[in-house]
Amino acid sequence: MKTFTKTLYMSSAIWLLAGCGNDVKEEPEIDVTEESPVSEQTPENTTEEESASPMEEETQPEETTPEKSGDALAQYSSQQIEYARVWLQLGPNQELDGLYVNHIPAGTPLNVDDETSGTYPEDVIQLAGSRLVDGVVTYSGNGNGTVNLYNVPLRWDGVYPAGKEFYDEIIANTELVAIEVGEDEEVIRLIELLKMEP
Repeated sequence: MKTFTKTLYMSSAIWLLAGCGNDVKEEPEIDVTEESPVSEQTPENTTEEESASPMEEETQPEETTPEKSGDALAQYSSQQIEYARVWLQLGPNQELDGLYVNHIPAGTPLNVDDETSGTYPEDVIQLAGSRLVDGVVTYSGNGNGTVNLYNVPLRWDGVYPAGKEFYDEIIANTELVAIEVGEDEEVIRLIELLKMEP
């Protein structure tokens, strides 16, 4: 299990670094001055410089291509993108009418209807659809492409008090999950469904 976890962490780090990398291929600029031997060369070398010029023009569109793909999400906040990516990967139902975001502060009981309930050890975010069948994702972001996933239902069913051990087990079984980038179109579709709860 430890090998699997280490492999998951390493893969996540590699994907995160690859996604943050800049693929732009830059050619070194050659500073041509009057003292440069290039300016004293024969016209044959000048032809090579002129033929290199169209090649530079051809590579210029490649340099702007990564920027254009990143522009699709540029108008959205990092929080909006995070909410959408988390739901895209972990949300049980992708066909939503609305994606509701609820911020829950640290120290809030997991189950407000149970006096023996444990409390969230950190600030968490709860994402839910407009219908109960849409499911819920409760997590805290780590700021590095991973989240701590809490296995907490939107509505609690059962006999209360459930006992401190029951809630301690939920907190202890929090799962670290690496969040994938996902397709920009799907992320934007979910961002447009976001509704912040008070």
